[in-house]
Amino acid sequence: MDNSSYPLMLTLMVPKESNSFKHIYFTCFLFLYLFILSINFRLVSVIIMVKSFHEPMYIFLAQLCINGVYGASGFYPKMLSDLILDSYVISSHMCALQTFVIYSSLLSEFTILTVMSYDRYAAICRPLDYHIKLTKSTCVKLILCSWIVPNCCVILAVMLANLRTFCKYHIDKLYCDNWSMVKLSCISSFVNNVYGYVVAVIFLGCSFIVVLSYVKLIAACKSSLENRRKFWQTCLPHIISLINFTFAVLFDIMYSRYGANDIPESLRHFLALELVIVPPVVNPLIYGLKIKAVRKRVLPSCTARTVHV
Repeated sequence: MDNSSYPLMLTLMVPKESNSFKHIYFTCFLFLYLFILSINFRLVSVIIMVKSFHEPMYIFLAQLCINGVYGASGFYPKMLSDLILDSYVISSHMCALQTFVIYSSLLSEFTILTVMSYDRYAAICRPLDYHIKLTKSTCVKLILCSWIVPNCCVILAVMLANLRTFCKYHIDKLYCDNWSMVKLSCISSFVNNVYGYVVAVIFLGCSFIVVLSYVKLIAACKSSLENRRKFWQTCLPHIISLINFTFAVLFDIMYSRYGANDIPESLRHFLALELVIVPPVVNPLIYGLKIKAVRKRVLPSCTARTVHV
């Protein structure tokens, strides 16, 4: 059967005891989504309005927040409608769209974090050349690259998965993902695996940039107290975001690749949701609380006075 001829209807995982706790689930998901929207947009609006924040580090931070909202919007509206309608079904075309949004956001987050690591390297290790290296033109190019490359990678992966002939119609997850769609087909997944390895190699290059940046950053911090202060103030949130991102990806791979039957049900639900809950919530909180200049604007109640710009 050709999947492109008309949209097939797929079923998604039903939350545990959804009938009994439907209103609680709906309230929790709605609160999380509204919180993600409010904290991320608050941070972005402050960066836009405050002239002193028109620096590469804060511009990349705003991009990270926008990306978090984009990824969350691929999950929460669908989940909320499923809880209201008590209908955990999705068409194959909408499943492909949801997969694209969530996973393009995921890979974009990694590329943005890579750009941010380069920014911290330039700011601490090459302070005299910082504004020469990271001009407005360079920042625009880095931002475009951190969006275009992941989106191109994901759209081809989604097309390869969605053009396969499905012989199963249930996704054992609360949302669609690429590997779950691949597993719906009874034909060989060789091409999908090869393409997955190609994408992995591309993003391993990003990992190399991050590691190299931090090796140089740590070396620079050994020789300067001022560099150490900058490192702990601006690089620590970045490190926490990277660790958070790494665990989210590992959890998702564990869940998608190795199946749900070998994992306890409570852990299955956590693994299914960690990717779409933790990063968009934690990233703005980390930067909002850790970087003093941001904290005074975004969370004024945490400080006794505000900065006048």
